This record gives sequence, C-alpha cells and structure tokens, in this order.
Amino acid sequence: MFDYIEKQITARLNELGWPIGQIQLSRPKKIENGDCASNIAMALAKELKRAPLEIARELMDGMVLDSGVVEKYEIVNPGFINFFQSADYLTAQLKNILKLREDFGKNASGEGQTAQVEFVSANPTGPLTVGHGRQTVLGDTLANILTWSGYDVTREYYFNNAGRQMKLLGESLKARYLELKGDTILLPDGGYEGEYLIDIARDLQQEQPDLNSETDVELFKSFAEKSIFSIIKSSLERIGVKHDVFYNERSLYETGKIDEVLSILSDKGLLYKKDGATWFKTSDLGTEQDRVLVKSSGEPTYRLPDIAYHREKIFRGFDLVVDVFGADHIDAYPDVLFALKVMGLKHDHIKVVIHQFVTLLRSGEVVKMSTRKANFVTLDELIDEVGADVVRYFYVMRSASSHLNFDLDLAKRQTEENPVFYLQYAHARIFSIFRRAKERGLEADAENADLSLLNEELTVALINETLGFPEVIEHCRRTLEIHPLPTYLYGLATALHKFYSEHKVIDTENVELSRARLALLEAVQIILKNGLSILGINAPEQM
Repeated sequence: MFDYIEKQITARLNELGWPIGQIQLSRPKKIENGDCASNIAMALAKELKRAPLEIARELMDGMVLDSGVVEKYEIVNPGFINFFQSADYLTAQLKNILKLREDFGKNASGEGQTAQVEFVSANPTGPLTVGHGRQTVLGDTLANILTWSGYDVTREYYFNNAGRQMKLLGESLKARYLELKGDTILLPDGGYEGEYLIDIARDLQQEQPDLNSETDVELFKSFAEKSIFSIIKSSLERIGVKHDVFYNERSLYETGKIDEVLSILSDKGLLYKKDGATWFKTSDLGTEQDRVLVKSSGEPTYRLPDIAYHREKIFRGFDLVVDVFGADHIDAYPDVLFALKVMGLKHDHIKVVIHQFVTLLRSGEVVKMSTRKANFVTLDELIDEVGADVVRYFYVMRSASSHLNFDLDLAKRQTEENPVFYLQYAHARIFSIFRRAKERGLEADAENADLSLLNEELTVALINETLGFPEVIEHCRRTLEIHPLPTYLYGLATALHKFYSEHKVIDTENVELSRARLALLEAVQIILKNGLSILGINAPEQM
C-alpha cells in the first residue's frame, strides 16, 4: 500500500508541476487515523507559499485511487492526508503472504549487485570478547538483510597478522612455554597475560617438547596465530556465523600494496617527515591535525594497511561495501575515506556502521564472568551462560549507536519478560494451536478459507502488523540499522497474543471462521519464522 500511495502522489505532483522531493509516509499510531499518512502538504507549504490544507485538497482532488487498495482518504489539520485501505486489499495481501511464504518480505532492490560486509576482523591475539560479539551479530544480520534484498553478499573477515602485536603474542607464548618447562621467565612488556596462552603453550609442548630459549619467536607466533584463529572460528560457528573470505593483512605488505599507497600519497604532496615518522597531511583535507602513517620505528600505524585494504576493496568491484566497526574506530575511518578520495577513487559506496560498547549486568551490577581469561569476558562464556539465540537477539535489539546494557538476569529468564522467549513462544504457540485444531478435525486451508470474515478490530490490527514486514526489511536495508526488525517482531507477537486472548480460533460450531483465523495464524507464523531467520534465531515449533 505504501508503494502504491507513493507512486500516486508522485504522479500527481508531476502532473501539477510541483516539486517532488522525498515523500514520507508513515503508519498512524491510532487506528482511527487510517493505515497510511502523508505530510507532503506541510513539506511543500514553504516552497509553494500556500497553506498545507489548501495544498492537500488540490493534490487529492485530481488523484484517482484504486478502490481495491484505498477505500477512502481524509485530510486533517494541520494538513495530514490519511489513507484507509480497503477490506479487499487486506484479504489480497494476506493471501500473498500465504502464497510467498519464506519469500515474503524479500525485495529486488539489490538484484544484480554485489555487496561486501566486513565484520569481526579481530586480531588473532586472543578469543573473541563480548565486545566482538556485538560486532559479529550486527555484521552477520546486516549481511542477511542485504541477501534478503537481492544482493550477492560476501561476508569478509580482515585479520591483522602483521606488526608489533603479533610479535608480542609470539614472545608471550614463548614465555609461557618456557615457564611450563620450569624456567623463570617474565612476560614481555605489554605482552598478553591471558591464561588461554597457557593452554596453547601446553598444546605446543605436546607437539614439540624440545623447544628452548634459542628457538625463533616466529615459530611461537605462527603457532599462537593458528591456535587462536581456530578458537575464533569455533566461537563464530557457535553463534551461526560463517565468513566467505578471510583477508590476510600480511598480503598487503607481500604484494607491495602498502608501498603503492605511500607512493601515491607522496606524489600528491600529502606526506612529510617529522621526528622520524611519516605523516599524512589530513589537515589539508579538513581535519584538526595530521595523522602518522609510519612510526619512527618504521612500523606502519593501522591506518596505512586499512587504506591499502579499502583500495583493494574498491578494485574488487563491489557495488556496496559495509564496514562494521567498534567505537574505537570512530576517529580512524574518516582518514581512510580521505585517502581514498585524494587518490581519486570512488568511495561513496562505502558505508560505515559504528557500534558502541557492551556492559554485562547481573542484579543491576556490572559483572566480570571469568577470572581465567585475563581482563575480558569471552563470547563463548556469554553463549555458555545464556545461549546463542539470546545472545544474537540482545546484541541487535538496540541501535548500534547506543551503549548496550546486557542484562544477564533477563537473558536467562524463561518468561514473557525475556523478549527472545516471548517471540519463540509466539511461534510455538501457533503450532500448538494447529495441532489442537487438527485433533478436532480442523486444519488451515488458506486457499479455500473465506478471509473476508476477518473483520474484527483486533483481527484487522493483527493483519496490518503482518503487512508491515516488507517495509521494515526495506528500512533496515536503506539505513543499515537492525533494531527496527526485532522491535517489529515483538510488536507482531504482542498483536498475536492480544488477538488470541479475545478471539476463539478453534470453534467446531463455526468452521468457516475457524479456518479463516487459522489461515491468519499461518501468515503470522510465516513472518515470525522469516524474521527470526534473518536475525539468525531458531523458530521452535514447541517449547
């Protein structure tokens, strides 16, 4: 209906020779205000220098609306146009859900286009933490939404296995290995203290028991990287995430891509030396201060390989590139985009999603779940405590730009207070109704059900909720925000429970109405399952 009304308004604006701009449509909060509202008259008032009510009347006077879609419209102060959908439209759309089933909500906005979503990208220096977990689920769910929108999506993990941190990792493992052999060894300054390295050291000792202090640290670094990356992949698998590409940062050095970036920026006069370091003159591009690309030690800062990596992303020809970063990248990614711009590369198709931090709470207090893993809580520990479904839902139920308080007490609760339980229970409840209906000789028969019987207020409200699913998916795709989807699904479950509390679904004395209501519940079940699948959450048939 929204698409239809938008097209009709656009056609009428063209006919009148009025500016089109961005037509904003919304679903009124009160049912008496219709099913779709437009503020177009108020948006045009300043430019046309006319009263909004006058604009609305002239706009609608010449508009021919299909009665099979829009039953009527109303113009109300201060200039809103409210549209009311017809009963035939509701019935047709409900049948469409039952026909399309698992394809309902999909669209072709990205058809024929490729998208790359880079997420997680944690250095292989330790297990994934709770903070990494939020990025993991955000990225994977965004990839799901883009796939639903027709894109050919590549999920990519960029791992930093070069530089000082990896050397420190190797030195830290070497110290732990020698410590297990009885040597008194201090960890290197700034080294990794987590006891996970002791486990890795034991594994190495099992495989190669004769290493000593003279053994090249490169061997320890390589073993640590391989072991930790295996741990990371296992954690990702537990939460239902599988990447298509693991892009190795070291390859940017080995293939000369880092030197190419430095050469291009130097040729453009944007690099200079100061205190032995190489600086990028980002102040020439509007930033407050210049940035170091290569330290005085000769070691690149992470901005330099990031620039080279994104240059390669552009060369790989993706139509859309989405980077999911933590808040610690908020100052760095603009410099990467600056560099791409001055190198003359198209970069407006690169979108960056920044997520804020996660705090774990128990009984309202900040908690630390483990003392064994140094100073962080692992994603595996969180999954162990509350389960993968809950972890995935809680990570996306708030805007990525908002700090997330992860309430462990709520997450573990098997009651309707827990939004994951609430949604999964709604899905399972429908299957329970289907089973009981079948026992009484009634089954959902969408093709033959008389859906025109579904005309009560709460029933119509539930149907309207189901029809909002494609709009939510499109909004998530356009804005790269995920939280509207779990919010929508929660509202759909609420509408279902309200409907069921007021209306008897299984009524052998009113078979036709029962079949119609069963068909409606089947449509709700389809959408709940589709939405949960996008979120990567199970949709159980019984609980």
